[in-house]
Amino acid sequence: MPGTGPVRMSSQLSLSGTAVARLLEAVRTRLMRESVEPTPAAVAAAVRAEDTTLGDAEVLALSRLLRADLTGAGPLEPLLAAPDITDILVNGPHEIWVDDGTGLRRVNDIGFPDDDAVRRLAQRLAAQAGRRLDAAEPWVDAQLPSGARLHAVLPPVSPEGPRLSLRLPRHRVFSLPELVSLGTLPPAGAALLHSLVASRCAFLISGGTGTGKTTLLSTLLSLAAPTERLVLVEDAAELRPDHPHVVRLQSRPPNIEGRGGVELHELVRQALRMRPDRLIVGEVRGPEVVSLLHALNTGQEGSAGTLHANTAADVPARIEALGCAAGLSREAVHSQLAATRALVVHLVRPPSGPRRVAQVCVLRRGCDGLVAAVPAVTFTAHGDLVHDTAFPELCDRIAVPPGRGQ
Repeated sequence: MPGTGPVRMSSQLSLSGTAVARLLEAVRTRLMRESVEPTPAAVAAAVRAEDTTLGDAEVLALSRLLRADLTGAGPLEPLLAAPDITDILVNGPHEIWVDDGTGLRRVNDIGFPDDDAVRRLAQRLAAQAGRRLDAAEPWVDAQLPSGARLHAVLPPVSPEGPRLSLRLPRHRVFSLPELVSLGTLPPAGAALLHSLVASRCAFLISGGTGTGKTTLLSTLLSLAAPTERLVLVEDAAELRPDHPHVVRLQSRPPNIEGRGGVELHELVRQALRMRPDRLIVGEVRGPEVVSLLHALNTGQEGSAGTLHANTAADVPARIEALGCAAGLSREAVHSQLAATRALVVHLVRPPSGPRRVAQVCVLRRGCDGLVAAVPAVTFTAHGDLVHDTAFPELCDRIAVPPGRGQ
């Protein structure tokens, strides 16, 4: 029997949440028994057959609700349509959290009838991505046709019930002035990053999960000259630069027989043969770091990528770990990293306040042969731009505009 958890209902429905959940279950069972495709007409006819007392407006509202449950995202549909929401986290049928850029908050007026409804949605979304989700494969990590990133787990991996996470793509790209207005960086910082792109310096955007790395990279790539060819290599198509010449390459997981997979590092090698003006790796997290370092040392000016790191100072160690895991020696990693002359733009997300750019660093090789991320510019939480140790070196690489500094 369906549960009585919160489900957002149309204002045209006079039925209680429990009655609606029971009716939806009955209609779903009828359609499955009759092997009928859930077209709008078929769903409406099934609703009418289950309850002849409903008015036309109620039949229409219920049909829309059931269609969303059978072919769409069910109760999550309104959240998917909200322009500011970037993450939807389902921790249970009655516990849904969203992130709209201001941090996680719980949604109290949307929910699922029970765990089975969460499971059905997770399995339907996995099927849309061409993936399997069942007892034999109790987790899935895939991209949906809409561009959203899906992750779901089922019992026994998740003993308390199915859990679902959706990372939604931005509907549009922010401009630098918009990022300034949002508090991501001060006006002087926007001018500095604009100069960074114009100078065609290689750069990495680092930060923790949810700090806005992909958002900032899309914005900066939109500033590239329209005559430049951008080749993007990603696991999931999350970068959306507003640029006239973009070529996308996307990795592919193996099928259920373990065949047909295409790894990111293979695509980076293919991208190098496609005459890129800028080679972009959406997220550097595996052996593709070797191909990227090679690209940055063979004339691919202006290339870029994102990297998970807690601080900018951790970037060299993170690249070292990835490079060594891919078969390079520690000395080779640092030698190649130093030769890239790449800059690091680091983002943070404070407990209170907006995601923001915290530092721009220069990668500098020390006397011990190891590369360190040396701060060149630090952005304070109050919007000040503070010149740091490596500021003169930054000025040598890009035309740093005059701005507020100390």
